[in-house]
This record gives sequence, structure tokens and C-alpha cells, in this order.
Amino acid sequence: MPHPDEGFEEPLNLTSDTFLMEQALRQARRAFQAGEVPVGAVIVHDGIVVARAHNQVETLKDATAHAEMLALSQAQEAFGDWRLNDCDLYVTKEPCPMCAGAILHCRIRRVIFGVGDPKGGAAGGLLNLLQQPTLNHRCEITPGVLEGESLAVLQSFFKAAREAAKERKNDSPAD
Repeated sequence: MPHPDEGFEEPLNLTSDTFLMEQALRQARRAFQAGEVPVGAVIVHDGIVVARAHNQVETLKDATAHAEMLALSQAQEAFGDWRLNDCDLYVTKEPCPMCAGAILHCRIRRVIFGVGDPKGGAAGGLLNLLQQPTLNHRCEITPGVLEGESLAVLQSFFKAAREAAKERKNDSPAD
């Protein structure tokens, strides 16, 4: 006799960390297609996505156009306030110090990220700015959500970039 749950999938939880990180991964893939470092971010308030963004540093010729920064600006516009107290940020890669500073200033409640960055991350990788005890705000941090998928997108991007650079070098005329 079959088990009563056999053949039935778990109901889709539209507010789960995994589901929301998949939304950030969609943004990262958009960045990849645009030739940008593939990092994506979404900001959520009460289970509703209020902002979506991906890196646009090259597109906008703006070093501050990281996914997190653009998503924070969108969310602030949506709320008409710079304070995002009850919002959570999902990002495919651990935020850098610049983004972590902005996240703190906006008072994001929780930061959920995919892959860590031991060389430059500010959510526990290189340093932990998001939970610095001397600052007036701290964020809850949830690392490693869809880490493998987030890492794979970044590795694919940089592999393709290295191959393209190699091709350009091979196609250039010899001196």
C-alpha cells in the first residue's frame, strides 16, 4: 500500500530562503548575460520582493553599481524612506565593505547570502562589518544559501572571461 504522502510534493514556500535566493540567482544570471560580474540581489519585506537588481558596474561605468547598492536604492524609493528596518536582503555573494556599510546605514534586518568571499567579504569572510558591536545597528547573517549554485555562476563567468582574454591575446598580431 502506498504511503499517504507518496506522489505529493511539498507545497512551494514562496517566502523560504531557498526560493528567495533563487530570485537573486536570476538577477545574477542577468548580470552574466550583460557581461557583468554575476551577482544578484533581492530585498524582501513581509514576504514580498520589493527590489531586484544585479551588478551594473561596467554598464553604468559606476564602481558603486553593485547589486546590493542598486537594490537598496530601489527599496528606499519604494518605501519613500532610507530606513529599511523590516527588510531582508538576499544576495548571491557575500557583500563587500562598501555594500555592508550601506546595508547597515539602511538598517536591513537580515542578510542572506550564497557564496562567501574570504578575500573581500564584510559579513564574516574578510571581516564582519554587519555585526560590529561598536556600531549602532547589526544585521542577522545567514550564509551559504544555494552556495553551490552561486559559486557555479561566478566560476562560469570568470572561466569565460579568461578564455575570451586568451583568445584576444592569440588573435593580436605579433610584435
